[in-house]
Amino acid sequence: MPKIKTHSGAKKRFKLSKSGKVVRAHANKSHILNKKTRKRKRNLRQTAIADKTNVAQVKRLIPYK
Repeated sequence: MPKIKTHSGAKKRFKLSKSGKVVRAHANKSHILNKKTRKRKRNLRQTAIADKTNVAQVKRLIPYK
């Protein structure tokens, strides 16, 4: 059985926690930051857990992570 290739885009964007949950970053933090409040930008820095509807697909993309 050959190895499965890891999806290059997914390996940069997702990682797995110790308990197996998929961890992701928040969107909307790259540009046009002037109009966003300090509180909103601060909360966007923190990581989030991916929705359960996307977990199976993401885990398929990063099999060895």
